[in-house]
Amino acid sequence: MLPKEDILKHSDNKEALSKIIDRAEQAIRTWEPVATDFLSPPELFEAQNAFNRLTDIHTLASGGYPQAERQRLLIACSEIPLDATPIPLAAISIAGNFLFDTASHRDFLGSLLGTGLVRAKVGDIIVLGERGAQAIVVPELVEFLTTSLTQVRSVPVKTQPMEMSELRVREPRRKEITTVEASMRLDALASAGFGMSRSKMADMITGGDVRVNWKPITQSSHTVQPGDLIAIRGKGRLEIGEMSITKKQRYRVQLTRLV
Repeated sequence: MLPKEDILKHSDNKEALSKIIDRAEQAIRTWEPVATDFLSPPELFEAQNAFNRLTDIHTLASGGYPQAERQRLLIACSEIPLDATPIPLAAISIAGNFLFDTASHRDFLGSLLGTGLVRAKVGDIIVLGERGAQAIVVPELVEFLTTSLTQVRSVPVKTQPMEMSELRVREPRRKEITTVEASMRLDALASAGFGMSRSKMADMITGGDVRVNWKPITQSSHTVQPGDLIAIRGKGRLEIGEMSITKKQRYRVQLTRLV
């Protein structure tokens, strides 16, 4: 069996990771690939990090489209190929006239959960403005939702299955930035990448709003490395790229902001 206690020892998402490890042990026992529920980015990052250090299992993740935030993890014994095993995902359309009663992501999620679903059964929700939304869910709940999800806010909706290829996903905008800093401190690089003052960024860090590789970091002086990912809710993500030392012993860093 897997070294569960060791894996959980330094986890920030112990409950979720414990369930994922149980799924992994099931995959080892049965020699059948097993899928988790939808995972948040921090949960997925921790699980993949932990499993990458193990030799007896391997994983594959998908949320329905390349930049999906919430994804399911497919787990199997390392001897079993995963590329031929589809990850169970389904898409639904939630159509209605929201011209006079605009609904947000929170409204659609609330209505989905109001049918009795738990959050882990729902992936990303793509809001389409006045036309409604699309949602990615576990396939076994599609039929239930077509009859149970009939209203969002005050608006009657028609919920029906749709092809994954019909998802109306906006490609993330990428902004390439080069900055020269005295150090690789988190507050310095994040303020340059997100275009805000260093003092405001420091306040966001100490306030717990900033994650590095999906772990909350509350020290402005935290050192980041090439390959790290900085995320701020509502402001997108920042990838730390190549770093070089200038003649004046400063750090020239390539940043990519995704919004």
